[in-house]
Amino acid sequence: MFKIIKYSLKIIYKNMDKFDYIIIGAGSAGCVLANRLTANSDTKVLLLEAGGKDTNPWIHIPGGYFKTMHNPDTDWCFNTEKEPNCDNRQMVYPRGKTLGGSSSINGMLYIRGQSNDYNYWRQLGNVGWSWDDVLPYFKKSEDFQFGENEFHGSGGPIAVEKIRATFKVLDLFLEAAEEHGYKRTDDFNNGDNEGMGYFPFTIKNGFRCSTAVGYLNPVKSRKNLKIITKAHIKNIEFENNKAKKVNYWIDGNEFSVETNKEIILSAGTIGSPHILQASGIGPGELLKENNINVLKDHQGVGRNLTDHLMLRPVYKIKNLETLNDIYYSFTKKMLSGLKFLLLRKGPLTVGASYVCGFVKSDEHLETPNLQFHISPASTDLLGKSALHKFPAFTPTITNVRPTSRGSIELKSPDTRVSPKIKMNYLSTDEDREIAGKALKIVRKIVMESKAYKDYQPEELRPGINITDNEQLATEAGKFANTIFHPVSTCRMGKDENAVVNDRLVAHGLENLRVVDASVMPHITSGNTNAPTIMIAEKAADMIIEDSRR
Repeated sequence: MFKIIKYSLKIIYKNMDKFDYIIIGAGSAGCVLANRLTANSDTKVLLLEAGGKDTNPWIHIPGGYFKTMHNPDTDWCFNTEKEPNCDNRQMVYPRGKTLGGSSSINGMLYIRGQSNDYNYWRQLGNVGWSWDDVLPYFKKSEDFQFGENEFHGSGGPIAVEKIRATFKVLDLFLEAAEEHGYKRTDDFNNGDNEGMGYFPFTIKNGFRCSTAVGYLNPVKSRKNLKIITKAHIKNIEFENNKAKKVNYWIDGNEFSVETNKEIILSAGTIGSPHILQASGIGPGELLKENNINVLKDHQGVGRNLTDHLMLRPVYKIKNLETLNDIYYSFTKKMLSGLKFLLLRKGPLTVGASYVCGFVKSDEHLETPNLQFHISPASTDLLGKSALHKFPAFTPTITNVRPTSRGSIELKSPDTRVSPKIKMNYLSTDEDREIAGKALKIVRKIVMESKAYKDYQPEELRPGINITDNEQLATEAGKFANTIFHPVSTCRMGKDENAVVNDRLVAHGLENLRVVDASVMPHITSGNTNAPTIMIAEKAADMIIEDSRR
């Protein structure tokens, strides 16, 4: 019987009609594209996702963030290569493996970045990508809790809400920061994100609002949209440099499907260059080493990998409740569960971090280059260690404009073998110097403020005795981790190493676009999910415009 079903599947898939657009990846970008491109009932779209459906209930409960990351059913569970400047560790590297992609397992933090980020993209020659150009797409995607205004949208697919829980230890951090001259802000998303406050979240009525929830669910019954999950992409086939066919596996069986118009690669910053390389597009020597025929020798594919590294100092505290206390108390965990079930409030309504802040490492800087992600919890190694059994909090800080660059390289012609992920964190003198300065800013706020004085804070990590910037960077590297913002491996631009142009069409190829965080010319100054959704919104309009020419 099982053989008959498998044979029937092969017949169904192999005789499938051609589609106008084949979208590879139903993540933060792919779900947006599927929604917008199928608004025209005459446009046939196939959406291929290597992961499964987003039916795991922990996906939708914000506090379930820690249940879906590092879970092979919902996370690719990648590992980096050994990082020389991070205690030679291989770091866990989560990426979403389900409908909604990383928007289904991320921290739900809605941050756009600074207006200067996008103006810089435009200065690099990317027409249509300045702040004024992209702001309408941010607004289009957004359903802001407090309604539409100059900078925010209402009625869009992605709900953006204020925090539904807080802790006194975090309120005190905001007070302490104000003591040292760091202002408060109620809005990090108006182009000027300087200041301190609570994060806005992609949450709707207490539940996660991923792109699968916001964009895909409302349209998944459209007759012109076909969604296939558990479809692991093998490669893209070309005819005379025109993308024509996608080959993929389902349960080890290989299938193929052709396009009438375009193939859109939205597999993410790791997946997109990996698939391109497996399709013969990438550094020639790398492809030859893996017995792949070189269609286009392109040195930029998989290069320029950029990410935000979170430095994770830990401060013990007295007489203040933290998540550590709740985690080890059955009663407190039950109360948190009841708060969520009955009121949609409490820790289960919050994802990765609570307090956000953007500050400058040096006064001469025009805009902030450091971001806080502050959690009322602490652990040794994120994703590998339990919470500490004493009250403590983690005022994570990151350099949002790092100069270190890494790479993605396939290790086999078979894309089911994970690629080599080399981040090269803290590999430049500038990044190491800024890391030291960042940790000193945290130390000053916590240890030299009236707000915390009565609660006897103690610097558990990196250690109050370490004062040299280089030593601080070295010590911080032992516990630092990714903050899950990989970008720029299929960079947009006009130079020879740029992979796509400002219409997101692959240079030197036809019928192929890349639409995801990998196309960012330069990393944004903050979390990257909202910018990825914006990129897909803008790309959908460009694809529709180009189809009419």
